[in-house]
Amino acid sequence: MKKTTGAVLVLCASGPLLLAVPVLAFGAGTASASCSADGAQALDTAAVATQVKAILDGGDKDSVSVPGLDDPADQVPNAKTIQATGVAMNIPARGQVVALATALQESGLRNLTYGDRDSLGLFQQRPSMGWGTTNQILDPVHASTKFYEGLKKVSGWQSLSVTQAAQAVQRSGFPEAYAKWEPLATALQRAIEPLLPKAGDGSPSPSPSGSAGSGGASSSTAGGCSADGDGTDFGTIPPGAVPAEYQIPANAPPKVQTAIRWALGQLGTRYQWGGSCTDSHGPDPMGRCDCSSLMQQAYKAAGVTLTRTTYTQVKDGKAVSVDSLRPGDLLFTEGTAAVPEHVGMAIGQGLIVHAPRTGDVVRITTLASWKPRILAARRVA
Repeated sequence: MKKTTGAVLVLCASGPLLLAVPVLAFGAGTASASCSADGAQALDTAAVATQVKAILDGGDKDSVSVPGLDDPADQVPNAKTIQATGVAMNIPARGQVVALATALQESGLRNLTYGDRDSLGLFQQRPSMGWGTTNQILDPVHASTKFYEGLKKVSGWQSLSVTQAAQAVQRSGFPEAYAKWEPLATALQRAIEPLLPKAGDGSPSPSPSGSAGSGGASSSTAGGCSADGDGTDFGTIPPGAVPAEYQIPANAPPKVQTAIRWALGQLGTRYQWGGSCTDSHGPDPMGRCDCSSLMQQAYKAAGVTLTRTTYTQVKDGKAVSVDSLRPGDLLFTEGTAAVPEHVGMAIGQGLIVHAPRTGDVVRITTLASWKPRILAARRVA
């Protein structure tokens, strides 16, 4: 990093998202998703339902006793279905807690046939808002699948509070109401988890819609989303925006997918030289991101430790060739290869996310515009 006259800055940071953050319509590919012809993620919901049934049938039939439930005979089976759906979709425990807290608030964990306007089911989803038909929404597996699909589209949801993550999916008129259910949802998740086999224990994981499986996929296109290109096909990318056609590469390692998703969650937030990137959407300027803190905090969300500045990050991980870049690689420009002054992250499909300079915002740019100026590249995960 470097601070010079004329306010040319180099550092990057990012932090927890707040409720005002828009939900960005992109998601990382998993074993249950693939890219359709138009680039959108397609989920084989029938495969999820089959997997949920296998998980529930193969699980321990012991009863669950959690203080705080007023009708456990009705609520616990619904909680098990919500959690089993999360297991089938490879949603981590944190996401399962978000789903359980949401259902506790919206329906009391009951599969209601009524609600505000046309709201129905465990999550009070509305047919008129595209959650499915009445019959689909009243199917707990379908309702849970749609909730988790929505959650996976929320940028950096893993770093959000339960309230923030739930609100980003539900868009409730009472956004603070979810917080009170976190302790009970956490207790439920922990009580149910030992009773459910993990996805893949005795039954296949959901496979991509229209796909026989991923065994034959090439490393460059696994999951159907290419990470290649120089980004020029996207044309001009508005500040703080994600191109509609972009998808987090499904073949990227999970930690890289998390780091990319978290970094994209900071899009549009203002640059701050020396900012920690620990609260980029908050009122304190020093909680915002500079280039290197954006990299540090994005990878911190993925469980990877990076040093703080461009000068030291250029020594993190291992060196890679600019001609062999992968999503998640750190790219350094300005200054020298030994002492670079700026850094960004390759996010696949020829795109880079970075925090440019004072007066600008965290944004996406093309690899084509950077390639002539790249001094070094490092793979950290």
